[in-house]
Amino acid sequence: MPRETDADFFKRWTDQRHTYKHAARPFLIGLSSGFAIGIAILLTIYLGWYQRANMELNSSLSPFLFLLAIMGIAVFMAFIYRNYQWEQNEQRFLSIVARKKQTKNT
Repeated sequence: MPRETDADFFKRWTDQRHTYKHAARPFLIGLSSGFAIGIAILLTIYLGWYQRANMELNSSLSPFLFLLAIMGIAVFMAFIYRNYQWEQNEQRFLSIVARKKQTKNT
C-alpha cells in the first residue's frame, strides 16, 4: 500500500484532526491488539508453559477477575494505540506546516 502524499495527508488530517481522538476505528484496532495479547496470556497459562503461573491461577485467582484484567489490558491498549496514532499524524501534520511556512518565507 503506497503512502499517501503530503498534500493528501494535509487535506485529510485538517478535516480529521479534532475528531480522530474520539474515533471508533483506531480504538477498535487497539482493542483487537489488546485482546490478542490477552489471548496469548491465556494460551501461555492454559497450555502449561509456565507452571507457577498455572498453579497461582488455579489456586487463588477467580476466572472472573482474570477476564476482567484481560479486558482492562485490552481497553488500555486501545486507548494507548489511538493516542499514539493521533500523535504520529499530528507530528507529520506539524512538520508539513513547518515546511510550508519555511518555503513561503524564502
